[in-house]
Amino acid sequence: MKIILFSLGIFFSALGLTFIILYLNLLTMGYSFLEYVYFIIRKLECLVLLVGILFIYITLRKRNTL
Repeated sequence: MKIILFSLGIFFSALGLTFIILYLNLLTMGYSFLEYVYFIIRKLECLVLLVGILFIYITLRKRNTL
């Protein structure tokens, strides 16, 4: 189960980063950096990056067993 969750985390992170890099073209079209960040926050395909990071964090954290 951890391997599947970790793989999904890697996939979601790569997908989100790809869209964030693709949307960097907005800066050349006249958007300011704050407008760019606001645009990225509102896009669902860019928020997938946070889900991927969360999945990776969940699979890599150590559990304390007593």
